[in-house]
Amino acid sequence: MSARQRLRTAALSAAIIAFAAASGSALAEGKYDSGASDTEIRIGSTMPYSGPASAYGVIGKTEAAYFRMVNDKGGINGRKIDFISYDDAYSPPKAVEQTRKLIESDDVLFTFNALGTATQTAVQKYMNGKKAPQLFVASGASKWNDPKQFPWTMGWQPSYRVEARIFAKYILKTRPDARVAVFYANDDFGKDYVSGLKDIFGERWSSIVAAKESYENSEPSIASHIVRLKDSGADVLVNISTPKFAAQAIKKAAEIGWKPMQLLTNVSISSGAVMKPAGVEASEGVLSAGYLKDASDPQWVNDEDMKTFTAFVDKYMPGANLSDTHLIYGFAVAQTVEQVLRQCGDDLTRENVMKQAASLKDFVPSTLMPGIRINTGAADFAPIEQLRMMQFKNGRWVFFGDTIGAGTGG
Repeated sequence: MSARQRLRTAALSAAIIAFAAASGSALAEGKYDSGASDTEIRIGSTMPYSGPASAYGVIGKTEAAYFRMVNDKGGINGRKIDFISYDDAYSPPKAVEQTRKLIESDDVLFTFNALGTATQTAVQKYMNGKKAPQLFVASGASKWNDPKQFPWTMGWQPSYRVEARIFAKYILKTRPDARVAVFYANDDFGKDYVSGLKDIFGERWSSIVAAKESYENSEPSIASHIVRLKDSGADVLVNISTPKFAAQAIKKAAEIGWKPMQLLTNVSISSGAVMKPAGVEASEGVLSAGYLKDASDPQWVNDEDMKTFTAFVDKYMPGANLSDTHLIYGFAVAQTVEQVLRQCGDDLTRENVMKQAASLKDFVPSTLMPGIRINTGAADFAPIEQLRMMQFKNGRWVFFGDTIGAGTGG
C-alpha cells in the first residue's frame, strides 16, 4: 500500500470513527417536549392557597418543599425540578386562567396534582386538547379514570364514589335500620359521593335517606343545613364537604346536641385542619376510610418510612403541623411523580410521561398504609384502589378492619 493510500485509509477511518461517535452522542441525547431539557424539568400546578378551600394549600407547599429536597440531592436523572404553583382560590375560571398561563407562558411539561373537582373539570378538555398530561389530579372524582376519552388525565387518590360505596355498606352492616342524613357539596365532588351511596342503597334510597342538604362553596356558614338535617330525625350523618365546612358541620352538630353516627369524607380528615378546629370532643367517634399514615399516631413512631418523612418536615418545613394529613398526602404524591420521572429516563416527552404514569407496579410511597400499593395500566388510571375504615378516638385516627380493595369501577 502506498503512502498516499495509507493516508486516505487513515482519513476514511477517522471519518467513520467521528461519524460513529457523533451518531452515538445523538442517540444518547434526551428527547424533550416543552418544559424539559438536559438540566431541568418544569412542572406546573394550581392550588387553593386562598378562598374557601385554603386548608388544602399546604399540599402545594409540601410538594414545593419535596422538590427542593430532590434538587438538593442532585435532582432526577441529573435534572432539577422547577415547580411553578399558582393560586386558583378554588375558582374554576381562575383555574382556567392559571392553567393556560402554565401551559402557554411557563411552558411546563405537565400539570401535577392540581386540586379540585370543579376546577380540574374546567381545564380537562383544554389539557387533553393540548396533549399535555394532567397528572395525579388532587380529587377523587371517578372521571379521572377514563383513559379512552381523556388519555392525558389521571387521578391519584381513591375515588369518591368507591369510598361512598364502602360507607354505604358499613352503614347497612352496622345500622340496618338507619335513617341517613346526607350533607354534600353542590358540585361534582359531592355528587360523586351521592352516586356511590345510591349504588349501594339502590331501591331502598327513599326509605334509608331521611334528608339531604347541599351547600355552595360561597356560603359563609352552613349551620342552617345541619339544623334541618337534625330535624329530619336522622341518626346517621354522611358529611361530604371540604375542610372548612366539614369542621363547621361537626362543630354545629355538637352545639345543637345532635349525636348521629358520622361518616366523613377522606378529603377532610386532617386532624390539624378539621378535627381540632371542630373540637376534639365534638370530633370523637367520627368515622372515615383512609389510606395514609398519620404522623401524629404513636404507632408509627418507630416506622423507618415515617422517620424519613418527619426528618423531611423538620428540615424543609420547620414549624409545620405534623398532625395535618395534607403534609402526608403531599409527600406521597410528590414521591409518586418522582418515580414516574425516574422511569422516564432521558425521554421527557409528554407522551412518555403518561406512558410511565400508566406503568407503575406495586409502588409504595413512604406514607401509605401497609398493604396499600400503587398500580396503574393503560386501561387503569386509578393508582390507589384500597382503603381501610378508621375512627377518630382520643385526638387521633385509629384504623380497624381489613384493607378493602376498591376495584376499578367508578
